[in-house]
Amino acid sequence: MAITSKAISWCLCCEVLLANTAVLADLKLFQARQITPTDEYTFGIEGPAADLDGNLYVVNLGKAGTIGRLAPGDARSEKFADLPDGSVGNSIRFDRDGNMFVADYKKHNIFEFRKGSLAPASWFHADQMNQPNDITIARDGTIYASDPNWKGRNGRIWQIARAADGTGRGEVMTAPRTMGTTNGIDLSPDEQRLYVTESNSGQVWSYAIKGAELTDAKLVKTFEPDTVDGLRTDVTGRLFVARILRGAIAIMKTDGTVEREVALVGKEPTNLAFGGNDGKTVYVTQRQGGFIEGFRTDREGREHCLQRPDC
Repeated sequence: MAITSKAISWCLCCEVLLANTAVLADLKLFQARQITPTDEYTFGIEGPAADLDGNLYVVNLGKAGTIGRLAPGDARSEKFADLPDGSVGNSIRFDRDGNMFVADYKKHNIFEFRKGSLAPASWFHADQMNQPNDITIARDGTIYASDPNWKGRNGRIWQIARAADGTGRGEVMTAPRTMGTTNGIDLSPDEQRLYVTESNSGQVWSYAIKGAELTDAKLVKTFEPDTVDGLRTDVTGRLFVARILRGAIAIMKTDGTVEREVALVGKEPTNLAFGGNDGKTVYVTQRQGGFIEGFRTDREGREHCLQRPDC
């Protein structure tokens, strides 16, 4: 049969994706490549997180309310699980024991997938939440969740700890300033400070943690309004910030000095995660095109290290 231009284009795309996957670990540092096919995920692609086996988990594979899994060396994602009807994931994180937590922004839940399980259990729910949006996890299992109010262009942070019955108990943290639309969130390696991006202002803020209080607010960096999304830290404390609408990941020191900006394939990165066998591969979710891309960096991610018993 005749080979159409569409078929040729598809074949070339597959070859590129396979080649990118095969050589990702051997790339020069900070050189981004597309890993999965275009439009594999919806416009709501978000919340990447990797386990120690090298699997990458991302929300909204094919349709809202799903979780996709990209196995090591694969160029296509497969469905890992469905969330309960009406729930839509926005963030995924792993705790020290390898349990997976998923923030459901539609129904104000945080679900827990116990290690080895495909069934989500309701771990925390609060009708008072706007979302939650992004979450991060401390060594002791405490979760910090950003909770933006997009219409009001403000937000807050929740602190959620495991209670005696195994479920979460949460409260809104007090803060020394009125926050903007809280979005990306992560902890410093020593867990003494919490970093938060505010989408409306384009600012990145740092807070000291004192129980359920956020204190010592420090402005780390101001980017253009509406150009920051997800945030992750590495083991040295550097901040990796998704520059949505700018097609880049900004890597910066805690004093706000930008060391470099990694140019990406897509122009609308929503979030990122460290993974691979050494925690030095950065995976980026791209809203523009609904795909995952990645690049190598020189330090392991904080959360990846958190899962290792020797970290």
